Amino acid sequence: MSLRDTTMSARPLPGWARIAAPVGVGILGLAAWILYVDVAAAAPRMLPSPVAIVQEFIAHADIITEAMVVTATNALIGLVVGSLIAIALAALAAAIRQFDGMLAPIVAALAVIPIVAITPVLNTMFGASSQFGRQAVAGLAAFIPVFINVLRGLRQSRPVHRDLFRASAATPGQTFRLLTLPTALPYLMTGLRIASSLAVIAALVAEYFGGPADGIGTAIATYAKSGRAALAWAFVLGGIIIGLVFFLVTSLLERLATRRMPV
Repeated sequence: MSLRDTTMSARPLPGWARIAAPVGVGILGLAAWILYVDVAAAAPRMLPSPVAIVQEFIAHADIITEAMVVTATNALIGLVVGSLIAIALAALAAAIRQFDGMLAPIVAALAVIPIVAITPVLNTMFGASSQFGRQAVAGLAAFIPVFINVLRGLRQSRPVHRDLFRASAATPGQTFRLLTLPTALPYLMTGLRIASSLAVIAALVAEYFGGPADGIGTAIATYAKSGRAALAWAFVLGGIIIGLVFFLVTSLLERLATRRMPV
C-alpha cells in the first residue's frame, strides 16, 4: 500500500456521513424490530411493536415528561457534583504525588462497586422520600471517568513548554492558566461526555431499586410488573431521549474544546 493510499484510508469521514451512519443503523434496527414483532409475530409478550410504544408515549406524554424531568434532574445534579469533586481531587493528585498514591486505590475501589449493590444501601440510608441517594449514585458513576481523564490531561503538558514558561518568569498561576488548563481541557470534555451517559444510566438504575415513587426507572419497574409492556417501553424511550440529550450536549462541548486545543 502506498503512502497516498494510507493517507486516504486514514482520512476522517465527512460530517454528513458521521450523522447518516448511526441514523442508518437505527433505521435498519427499527425495520428488523417491526419485521420480527409485527410481520413474523415471533416476539415474546414483553416486546411490543415500536408503533405501540410510540402510541403509548404520545398518549401518556404528560406523566412520561414528569418522570423524565425527575430522572434528568437527578442525573444532572450527580453529573455536576461528581465532576466538580473529581476535578478538585484530580488537581490535587496531579500537584501532590503522595496524594495521588493514597487516592489511587480508593478510586480503583469505587470503580468496581456495582451500582445495583450500593443503590439499595443509599436509598435506605437517606430515606424513601429523598432523591439524594439517587443523585449520589449518579455522582459516583460520573466521578470515575472525569477524575481519570482530568488527571491524565493535567499531566499532558510537555516539559519543554513548562521550561519555556519557567524561563519567561511565569508564575505558577500563569503556567496553570495558560498551559496546563488549556492542555487538560479536551480531556475534561471527554470525561464529561463519558460521564454524562453513565450518570443517566446510574440514575435510572437507582430509581429502579427504590426511593421515591417517581422517575423513569420506577415507572419502568411498575408497568413492566403489571404487564403493560408498551407503556413500560414508552418510559424506556423517555430514558433514551434523556441519555441522547446529555450525550449530544457534552459531545458538542468536547468538540468546541478540541478545536481550541493548543498545538
